[in-house]
Amino acid sequence: MVLQADFVGTRPLISFQHVWKKYPNGTEALRDITLTVPEGDFLFLVGPSGAGKSSLIRLLIREEKPTKGKIFVDGQELGRMKRRHLPYYRRKVGLVFQDFKLLPKLTVYENVAFALRVLGEAGSVIKARSTEALQTVGLADKLDKYPRELSGGEQQRVAIARALVHKPKLIVADEPTGNLDPATGWEIMQLFLQINHKAKATVLMATHNRDIVDLLRRRVIAIDGGQVVRDDRASGYHEALAASGLRA
Repeated sequence: MVLQADFVGTRPLISFQHVWKKYPNGTEALRDITLTVPEGDFLFLVGPSGAGKSSLIRLLIREEKPTKGKIFVDGQELGRMKRRHLPYYRRKVGLVFQDFKLLPKLTVYENVAFALRVLGEAGSVIKARSTEALQTVGLADKLDKYPRELSGGEQQRVAIARALVHKPKLIVADEPTGNLDPATGWEIMQLFLQINHKAKATVLMATHNRDIVDLLRRRVIAIDGGQVVRDDRASGYHEALAASGLRA
């Protein structure tokens, strides 16, 4: 079953306003990006390797600042944000990566709880939120397992639970199915759809998985040469490539 898009709000959660990113070596990774993502949206970021997707994500999670332009997330301008405020901002953003990034010496429960412990949350809050997040991803029976004892799909579910534990408004996923077989990747996508549908979290996903993009028919933003060359709702991966002239 493919969950259909719920109501997408009119209030922008993300706004890129004429954003440029140039690195010290002269590489111009992003050029004049203007982009708005409303609350509750689910969108795919596609394009060839080196197109600028990773740079856009690094700016969005405030690993880097734009060279020019402004980025707003939930009303906050990221370029002006003081370093001491970053931990609070990142509580609004759940991050999921291709390689899971789990701590191998911690159990499933400890991996999820760790994100709350470093912020000094109360033990009762840590237990309640960690348990809820693991129930959401279907791993309530794996609390005491270690990452090495899990399949790749289960490890990615732990990573998603860790991203959910703060109850973020925004989930940013970078190639989350890249290390998974097609069947497991589809199960993970169903989980992201559930999170978008039930938790009302906005989901932005960078991917090369053409089959999933084509099947789900959500908003697709295609980037090439550091520019947005296509932004279309209910689109597919191949349509984005064909319309924009992107390299496959």
